[in-house]
Parts: sequence; C-alpha cells; structure tokens
Amino acid sequence: MPAGMFRTALILGSICVTGPFAIDMYLPALPAIEEALDVSVSAAQITLVAYFLAYGVSQLVYGPLSDQIGRKKTLAIGMSIFCVGAVICAVAPDIETLVLGRLVQGIGGATVMVIPRAIVRDMYTGAQATRLMSSIMLVISVSPMLAPLAGSAVVSFGSWREIFLALAILAAATLTMAQIALPETLTADKRRKVNLRELSRSCGILFRDPVFVGLTFIAGFGMASFFLFISSASFVYTGQFGLTPTEFSLAFAFNAVGFFIATQAAGRLADMWGLATLIGRGVTGFAVCSALLTGVVLAGFGTLPVLLIGLFLAYSFLGVVVPSAMVAALDAHGRRAGMASSLSGSLTMLTGAFCIAATTPFFDGTAVPMVVSIALCGVAALGLVIFTMPKLRQQQDAAAADQMPAAA
Repeated sequence: MPAGMFRTALILGSICVTGPFAIDMYLPALPAIEEALDVSVSAAQITLVAYFLAYGVSQLVYGPLSDQIGRKKTLAIGMSIFCVGAVICAVAPDIETLVLGRLVQGIGGATVMVIPRAIVRDMYTGAQATRLMSSIMLVISVSPMLAPLAGSAVVSFGSWREIFLALAILAAATLTMAQIALPETLTADKRRKVNLRELSRSCGILFRDPVFVGLTFIAGFGMASFFLFISSASFVYTGQFGLTPTEFSLAFAFNAVGFFIATQAAGRLADMWGLATLIGRGVTGFAVCSALLTGVVLAGFGTLPVLLIGLFLAYSFLGVVVPSAMVAALDAHGRRAGMASSLSGSLTMLTGAFCIAATTPFFDGTAVPMVVSIALCGVAALGLVIFTMPKLRQQQDAAAADQMPAAA
C-alpha cells in the first residue's frame, strides 16, 4: 500500500474507532449498570438501542452538511456533540438520564460513520476504495479486542461512569489529530448548499437504485447480527457461562479476530473475484455458519467453545462483506457521495436498532435467542444477495462500457 494511502487509512481508522469504542468499551459494565441503577436487563439494553437510533438517524444530516461546509468542519461539530453526550452519561443519576446521554452521544458519533466513507469516495473508487476501506477496518477491528478490555480495566479502578469520561477524552484527542493531520478532500468548487428539493431528489434517486438499496441492507443485516451479539454477549457470557468481565472481554475479542483477518483480505479478493462475487460468497458463508451454529445450540450442544468457534467462523465471512458492500453501494453515486454515505449508514444502523428492539423481549439470558437472531440476519442478507448481485454486475458492466470510449 502506498505511504499516502496508509497514512490516510490510519487517520480515518482512528476517527472511526470512536463509534465502536462507545459501544464496546462499556459492554463489560452493562451488568454493573443494571445493578447500580436498579433496572432490568432489557432497560440496560435500551441504552444501546438509543445510541443506535440516534447514530442512524443523525447520519442523514451529516452527509448533506459535509457536502456544503466540507468534511473537516462537519467532523468537528459531530465529535464535539459526542463529548457532551459522554459527560452526560458519566454523571447520569438514573437510567432515563443515561439513555438521554446515549442519544446525544449517538447524534454526535454518527459523524464518524459518514465522514470517513465520504472521504474515501472523494479519493478512490472500486478496488482501490475497497483496499482503503479494508485498511480502515483493520484499525476499527482492533476496537472489539481492546475496547472491552479497556472498559474492564477502567471498572477495576473506578466505576462504569469513568468509562464515559475516557470516551470523551478519546474523542477530543482524535478530533485534534484529525484537524491537524487530515486534509480537506472536498474542495470549495465541489461543495453544494443544502437544498431540500435537491436532497429529496437525491434520496429518490438512491431509493430507486435497487443496487444501492440491496447492498445497504446486506451491510445492514450483517452489522445488525453483530449488534445483536454486542447487546446480548455480556449477559450470556457472564450469566450463562459465568465469565468475569475480563474473561468476557477476552472471549469477545476472540470473536472479533476472524472479522479482523477477513477485512484485510477483502481488497485482494475484490481484485481477484470482483465485488459482486466476493459479497455473494461472503454472505453465503456467513449464513451457512450462523445457521449451523444455531442448529448445534438448539440441539443442546451450545457449550462456550462451540459458541466461540461458531461465531469466529461466521464473523470471518462477514469481514469481507461489510467493507465491500459499503464501497459498492457508493460506487455509482460519486456526485452525491455525502448523501449516499449518510443514507446508507443511517439505514445500516437503523436496521441494527430495529433488530435489537425486536429481539429484546425474547432474551432469556441464554445463547439461544442470540444465535437464532444472528442466523435470521444471515438468511435475510442471503435473500438480498440473490436479488442484488445480478443487478450489481449489470451496473458494473454498464459503467465499464461507458468508460471504454474515453479510454480509447
């Protein structure tokens, strides 16, 4: 990878980890929050739903805003709001205030989902964009391994409240680095004022594109499966299997290793197979592995090693799907990259929030509801692949044909 691309990946990856850290870092403390605020497991999980909802809806604002005022200014606004939300969470006296703080955090944190993707699209397309996105995912993939461990360390020396103060410090440090080291990729001559009629038109174009919609929900159900794991894992691993917060963090990190490895192969595999084939094979592998794991657990063999290995394999396949689907969804929409990134990211997060909210009433503290819901996400993504991949190939063939006269 060229030095410039590596530097960009490192900066953008560091920006992106703020969002996952806001999710993963406080997972070991969820049982402690449940006890300290005297609430149910479902109420504690609502703090995740609140974050995902705000994180999803707010992305619709940051894309158009970044198209008007630039990527860096938009990033600064969002990260500042995130810091305010983290402080509210740190001092929350009850669950209602904590949910409010998580909402504010999600409103601000949404910028780290939109802006890096828009910057990637400003700079690259196709396999190059996939390679850069995969490198960003390399940095992001560290968060599921380090964030829970960091949260456990903070709790061992203080309480769950200090976790949110640490998140505020992380966001401030990341924002400072980005403002110093990251160039503005959207020049003044390419910026467009926010226009409701234009936004409506852009949304209409995007929603009428079956490739964009299909790829967005493929990534959405893929990420939703991971969010379902996130919302349930701490209670399953500590409750059903009796792990300590630190042991849970290590188990959680193991499940992320497969995803981490797979993201690094996505760029090379996209060059070899093409994005459509890569996404199709990745989703098929994820659906098959998650379905097999569900069958084993329902048959009464859902031991901790079986659960760890099954999720490792499933999320290994998912690792090539998410960055590839995100890139492919934006490829045909360079003129409206900010809006496309916003809408795609928003629908992805809202899908996750909806799936958590829909499955929370069925959670019983065991692994069964968790693996069943993950498998259902895999089946939904597979259905979308069957519908979307032929259309993606047609779109790519048409784009290649349009470029041939120019190349000649």
